[in-house]
Amino acid sequence: MANRQKEKVRKKKNHKILKCLCAIAALMIILYLALVNFLVSAALVPSFMRKLESFERITNESYEAQVHTSDIKVNRQLVLNEVNEWLEIAEGQKISAKTEDGYTLIAKEFFADNDSHKWVLLLHGYTGWKEEMYPFAYWYHEQNYHVIVPDLRCQGESEGDFIGMGWTDHYDCERWINYILSCDPDSQIVIHGQSMGAATSLMMTGEEKLSDHIKAVVSDCAYTDAYSMFGEKIKDWFHLPAFPLVDSACVMLRLRGGYNLKDASAINAVRKSSTPTLFIHGDADALISVQMTKDLYEAANCQKELLIVEGAGHAQAQDKDPGTYYGTVEAFLDNYINE
Repeated sequence: MANRQKEKVRKKKNHKILKCLCAIAALMIILYLALVNFLVSAALVPSFMRKLESFERITNESYEAQVHTSDIKVNRQLVLNEVNEWLEIAEGQKISAKTEDGYTLIAKEFFADNDSHKWVLLLHGYTGWKEEMYPFAYWYHEQNYHVIVPDLRCQGESEGDFIGMGWTDHYDCERWINYILSCDPDSQIVIHGQSMGAATSLMMTGEEKLSDHIKAVVSDCAYTDAYSMFGEKIKDWFHLPAFPLVDSACVMLRLRGGYNLKDASAINAVRKSSTPTLFIHGDADALISVQMTKDLYEAANCQKELLIVEGAGHAQAQDKDPGTYYGTVEAFLDNYINE
């Protein structure tokens, strides 16, 4: 009888322990999912990022990681002065487009001569906005290109839920291509992107139904894939381990944002690309390794060129050596764009 009572007490005690352990495990899972959800919002939802001031912090850290030599500063200021003068007289308009999921995207269009069939789509980077690409707009306009400069979804004036890391963006940009074709059925289109915008342009080239009117891409400091990028940046920005957080973030983003970071792979896209592509990167880039562009160049299954600019940080190649940068772009495009 006593043994039975002891057994009963032991089972009851074990049951309580098991319940306690299950409760702790459930709490840990809830806290982990909350952390993953928080990280997804802190990295990909600008409105949430601003509340946390992570948007400003990431921007400041990115700026600090740049190369701050006098030649870059002088060249940057000179071009900004020229751009500001140009903007006072440039003819253009704001245009809009609707995404498949109902968001309104905004872009600025700059007009070229009516007889020109040359067009360029300029794509900015992560947490950026269209005005950052105006120096490129100015240069292309001087070459008699019609220019379209959009705010990518969820950034600048464009609506959205999550920053697309190139994946949702490369579908969104089809709207701008369709707009160009509606304006000019004989258009010859260049896509020129920086950073996330460059990755977006490369993802576009991997699509089977890519328009024949897209004649060339200029990819400036692209990443190979968003999954690898976030693996690095979670450690840099939030001081947390990449595994298993990034894989969990992929699942959370799929549920909340409708895409997976692993989808956003520029390197997979260029393996299928037949669009001539100029790959550019600065060898002092502390944000996206120059090796990523070298890997993209090696993987690309298209006509291609590679330009590595010595001493240039992230998205600084055009300011470090503007003569080489724009001279290389011009010579490359001359091979594929007719006057």
